Amino acid sequence: MTDDKKTAQNQDVKKRQIAKGESKSKQLEEQLKRALADYQNLERRVEEERRLLGQLSSAILIEKFLPVLDNLENAKKHIDDQGLEMVINQFKDVLKTEGVEEIVAEGTKFDPNLHEATEVAEGQNDGIIARVIRKGYKINNKVIRPAQVIVERSQVNQNTAAKGEPRSDDEREEKAEEHTNVYE
Repeated sequence: MTDDKKTAQNQDVKKRQIAKGESKSKQLEEQLKRALADYQNLERRVEEERRLLGQLSSAILIEKFLPVLDNLENAKKHIDDQGLEMVINQFKDVLKTEGVEEIVAEGTKFDPNLHEATEVAEGQNDGIIARVIRKGYKINNKVIRPAQVIVERSQVNQNTAAKGEPRSDDEREEKAEEHTNVYE
């Protein structure tokens, strides 16, 4: 073999090695880019999960405080006290800063996503909420407690009355007395 042939072969081998090295380099570069993208996606998912966990824990705590607000508002109905009113307003302001909104119910159309019908009353406005039993609340447009309401019906279903479900406050009291007498 001549020196020219050896040199040509060496150059071919070097070219193949360079091509292999460049190919391997591009492959490693692509893997690195994918790994970085996966890592960034993971960071975003972890951050989103942290945010959701914070919202969930906040909603759970707020849900526990809602009965306290109910009790304060019920006390306000019986006691005319400016201090109590200030506490209630402060309580509502804190809830508002946390994204809590009261669900508007009385006089609106019944929505099973926002309201829980506890009773049906005879009235002229079919499907309209006649009275709120317990206020409902939502946080960031997610219901944390539906409003318990009495819904008007133009005709109260007689089957409902036949099943023993009270249609009015008087009937409810009579039904409660019946149950009390049964256990005596």
